Amino acid sequence: MSVTTATMNKDDGTAVTADRARILSPDFVHTLKLKYLKLGYPYLISNLITLSLIPLVIIILLKKENLKKENLTQQGFLQHNLIHIFTFFGFTVFAFIFHIRTRPRAVYLIDFSCFRPADHLKAPFHSFIQHSHLTGDFDDSSLEFQRKILLRSGLGDETYVPEAMHCIPPRPSIYAARKEAESVMFGALDNLFINTNLNPKEIGILVVNCSLFNPIPSLSSMIVNKYKLRSNIMSFNLAGMGCSAGVIATDLARDLLMVQKNDTYAVVVSTENITQNWYFGNNKSMLIPNCLFRVGCSAVLLSNKSFDRTRAKYKLVHVVRTNCGADDKAFRCVYQEEDAVGKTGVSLSKDLMEIAGLALKINITTLGPLVLPISEQLMIFANLVLKKFSNNPVKPYIPDFKLAFDHFCIHAGGRAVIDELEKNLELLPVHVEASRMTLHRFGNTSSSSIWYELAYIEAKGRVKKGNRVWQIAFGSGFKCNSAVWEAIRDVKPSPNGPWEDCIDKYPVELLP
Repeated sequence: MSVTTATMNKDDGTAVTADRARILSPDFVHTLKLKYLKLGYPYLISNLITLSLIPLVIIILLKKENLKKENLTQQGFLQHNLIHIFTFFGFTVFAFIFHIRTRPRAVYLIDFSCFRPADHLKAPFHSFIQHSHLTGDFDDSSLEFQRKILLRSGLGDETYVPEAMHCIPPRPSIYAARKEAESVMFGALDNLFINTNLNPKEIGILVVNCSLFNPIPSLSSMIVNKYKLRSNIMSFNLAGMGCSAGVIATDLARDLLMVQKNDTYAVVVSTENITQNWYFGNNKSMLIPNCLFRVGCSAVLLSNKSFDRTRAKYKLVHVVRTNCGADDKAFRCVYQEEDAVGKTGVSLSKDLMEIAGLALKINITTLGPLVLPISEQLMIFANLVLKKFSNNPVKPYIPDFKLAFDHFCIHAGGRAVIDELEKNLELLPVHVEASRMTLHRFGNTSSSSIWYELAYIEAKGRVKKGNRVWQIAFGSGFKCNSAVWEAIRDVKPSPNGPWEDCIDKYPVELLP
């Protein structure tokens, strides 16, 4: 949603240019230094057993050399060192077993599926504006504003809106919203179960995230009922967490999988519901979501089973979450409320791009030490030293994240944010191609957009064994969340993917 404010600012004549000095300020390097110190302690603790073996091995080797110098016989040597040998062997076995039983369990992504709506739900520009005019809810100024937003948005003519919005007048109701939710969630899950040959009763963990539609029973209960999932399933329903909730849901599923004593599967469903959340007023800050948000859903299958590594696509390497909600401006920058005449919508603050930049800076400051190669970390360290001892101002070193990641899935919230991240992270056009094309083909599908982007990269045949993928998303609160995946093998697109019938047409040339 941060992108939408950038688009609105352009309409007001305000330049949206978050340069590198603002997004990655000089505080970046200082904060990064502290992160290295904080990350060093858990690394030491996690490798304590391995490190403790080093002195023992050195002692044994020194003892052996001393005995050789004393010219002991082979029999005498064995008798003298029998207790040492058994002690060392027993300690090694104990350490190995302890390490195996206490190390975090790996989490694998078996497959994922993205919902592709029916063709009759497409909303071309001219139909969208004509429909908005016929509803009679918008004045001429609001209609012109929406037209300008659409032209600048980066969306194409094949995005989708729900059935209720195609009616004149629109028919938003809880019944229609349930129908939309069932259509997208069950569509994505049906395809996932077919592609993975998974019996739904094998699922031990279910996490569903949707910000604006939270019926009773919950969306997760709808899935349990539809697929008759087992009674002891751990199900969760995340609400109100914005476009970055997909990463939050993945992190929750990962944590649960890592602490499970038994092998099991987790399914993460990410969606948003438009039917009951269309804005029928004339407050321009609330009109932008109408122009950008479209129908979409993703379903992801995760596993903690070691033997699933042979068939999995990716291994989850890192999740880094940033929440700036303690700051009042950040908390209110994306806010659901009523306008002056009592119509409900989501208002977007003009401070949103600045807040998004701060959240991004904090997030990548934490992520950097985890993923950057040693060459980049040495450059950061050298810059720290130079800055400390130099009398002249030293420009902070901006690490090259292209050396850490092969593919980038930047939340397709809108054109402006993709532009800003491309510039400030010094990415190449190919790195943001998946984000731009997803925005063009499917619009802003909220928390599921990063999965449509990964599906695009797979459909292009670009994911090779060992490649690392960075998924980064922004959401209300204000939050910036990252997930890092490592490809276990050369990845091919799954059957019936969202790009299956159109990938050869992309990338398309976008209007300036």
